[in-house]
Amino acid sequence: MLKITPDITISEKEIDERFIQSGGPGGQNVNKVATAVQLRFNIASSNSLTPETGDRLRRLAGSRLTNDGDLVITSRRFRTQEANRNDARIRLASLISQASREPRKRHATRPTRASDERRLQSKAKRSSLKRYRTNRLTNDP
Repeated sequence: MLKITPDITISEKEIDERFIQSGGPGGQNVNKVATAVQLRFNIASSNSLTPETGDRLRRLAGSRLTNDGDLVITSRRFRTQEANRNDARIRLASLISQASREPRKRHATRPTRASDERRLQSKAKRSSLKRYRTNRLTNDP
């Protein structure tokens, strides 16, 4: 069980892990040992997530989402399978916990009078700077 929030826990059956060969440094073992992990989590078939959380998770996933609805997280930061596995699970948990929070509604506000005055003063200053930049000696068209 992967505990995300007090309300959300993901069972091990919902997570598919595959170990793949990782590029980069690794010495003699680099072409022999599959240390990178590719974690797959199907959002649509998960019973742990509410439909709203699933929708938010799909938006957050971006390019990590496949056409089948799988969220794919690849971790190859570390040289050991266990460290990469933990890293991928932590990243999955943080994505799900971020998706579980309902976004705040934005309340429309108006600019303050002082900010309006500052904006108009800066526009007037810029206008006068440009006005005095013209060459007043030549009036030829």
